[in-house]
Parts: sequence; C-alpha cells; structure tokens
Amino acid sequence: MRLLVLGGTEFVGRAVVEAALGRGWEVTVFHRGLHAPVPGVRSLHGDRTAPDGLAALAGGTWDAVVDTWSAAPRAVRDTARLLAGRAGRYVYVSSCSVYDWAPPAGYAEDAPLVEGAAPDAGQTDYARDKRGGELAVVDAFGEDRSVLVRCGLILGPYENIGRLPWWLTRTARGGPVLAPGPRELPLQYIDVRDLAEWTLGAVERGLHGPFNLASAPGHCTMGELLDACVRATGGAAELRWTAPGTVLAAGVQPWTELPVWVPPGTDLHDALHTSDVSRALATGLACRPVGETVADTWRWLRDIGGTAPQRPDRPPVGLDPETEAKVLAGAAGGGPGA
Repeated sequence: MRLLVLGGTEFVGRAVVEAALGRGWEVTVFHRGLHAPVPGVRSLHGDRTAPDGLAALAGGTWDAVVDTWSAAPRAVRDTARLLAGRAGRYVYVSSCSVYDWAPPAGYAEDAPLVEGAAPDAGQTDYARDKRGGELAVVDAFGEDRSVLVRCGLILGPYENIGRLPWWLTRTARGGPVLAPGPRELPLQYIDVRDLAEWTLGAVERGLHGPFNLASAPGHCTMGELLDACVRATGGAAELRWTAPGTVLAAGVQPWTELPVWVPPGTDLHDALHTSDVSRALATGLACRPVGETVADTWRWLRDIGGTAPQRPDRPPVGLDPETEAKVLAGAAGGGPGA
C-alpha cells in the first residue's frame, strides 16, 4: 500500500505513519518541516495555507490519503481536489464535534450535524471547520471513496493537547490530588494507536462513510484512569475523591482545568463519553486497556524529558496548585457522591 499522510509528524498523524510502516506500507508525509518525520518515510514539504503551497504534491499516486487538518476547510478542499484523480481513498480525521449541539446520549452517525459549515470556508470554529473539511472530502472524492473518522477524546503517546500528560505530571508530583468524582464515572476515549490501526484497516477493507471512533462507553472509569496514573508514576500521589458539586462550586472548569473529566448527567458528558461506536466496533476497532495507554504515555513523556509538546492553536489545560489546594481544603477530603 502507498499512503500519503498530510502532516504525519505529530500525535495522530505520527501514530498513523508508525502503524503504516509497521505494516510494510510505503509512506509519504507532506508537512511544513517544523518537526522531524518518522524515519523511513518519504518527506515532502509545503504549507497548505500559502500560495502554491501544494506544489510538492503535483505528482505521485497513492492508494490512500490520511488528513488530520483542523483549521480552514478550504485547505482540505484544495488538497482533496488536487489528489482526487491520483489517490484511491481519502480518510479525514474529523471529530464528534460535528454533531449539532447537544447530541443525545448514545448518538450514532445519523445524528443531526452542525449547520453553517462549508467546504470553501475560512477558519471559523472547531465544529464547523471539521464539518467543512468533511464536506470538502466528499465533494472531491465522493461518498464511496471517503472515510470520515469522527473521533472523541484521543489519548496516548505523542499527545500535544496536554490532557493525559497533565494528569501524569500531577500524580508524579505526589501529595493530595484533587480527583473529581464519582470514581465510577464512565469514560469514552480512543488510544491514538488504536485509532491508527483502525484507520489503516478501513483503507484495506475499502470502507467509506462516517464512523464514530472511540472505545465503547465505559471502557474505563475516572477512577480506573487516575489509579493507572498513580501506578505508572510511582504511587506517591494520594487521590482525594471530591463530589462533582463541590468541584463546580469552587469554580473549577471541567474538561479544561480538570482534563478528561466532565460532570455526570450533563450535555457535555453525553457528548464526550456516550457516542454509539457500534459501527466502528463491527468493522475491526479494538481498544487496549487503559493501563497500557497510561503506562506507555508516561514512558514516552519521560523519554522526552517530562514536558509534553503543546499545539500552539490549543490553550493549555490543567489546574494550578493554589486552586487545587483551596478546593481540597474546602472539601475536607471529599463529600457525598465522591
């Protein structure tokens, strides 16, 4: 198989490249040259936002293209049109954010989609940008040669958003840790390597259309995730489970200040942790245990010196120590519902 990865040097793209090389595929990466590509690939340079930025892609043919673009949809439009006659299939790594807010618990791929997106649009907001990218791919490749990978929460090695790295860094520091309850809160996410393997399998199987891609809801719980973080980092941290109401009353922001966590029974939890992924599971998705994801991410984080890379277009995540200490003091070690 000949694969073209647009990007391919960070997080999702890098995981796809490594998985493809592991299968013996011939891999080309098209990137701006800001990060070193995985050894063993053919590297092409260009900037999709610049005039003539796609010149390096003027020649060549591929069995499939994988694209993770998250900004102006017109960049996807231009690339997809350029490659439509020279690539067999276009896989666009999209997001569950494309569903109209707020999606009901258990929403599947036929749920209503966000309005106002267009394939030729400039950058607007994340949801419409991703939906516009989907439309651009389908316009150029048709429904039968397009794969729309609607991911939720993505974790694992190479993460450049900071969610799991923050929890690992925090538990490694030790001491009392604000653990937002309840412990049994069900979580849904995808390890980036499982995402990559399913994506390549989709190409091999000739799949098409949209797929919600995440573990089954409740693949792990908040307690299992944080327990795994404590184990991986040496066990010096003491998890102080705190009721959701106490956390929210202190003004702590779910998802951003306490990454991954959102309160149970909310629209945000339904959107992030309850999507119907039966279509992906029926087409080969396999999800590794949370302990493996956590341990491997910690190993990678230590290997690069302990500081995770940070995408410049995403805000930092995590709770500052002073706020954490105040919430813990007020909670007195937790409360009902923790």
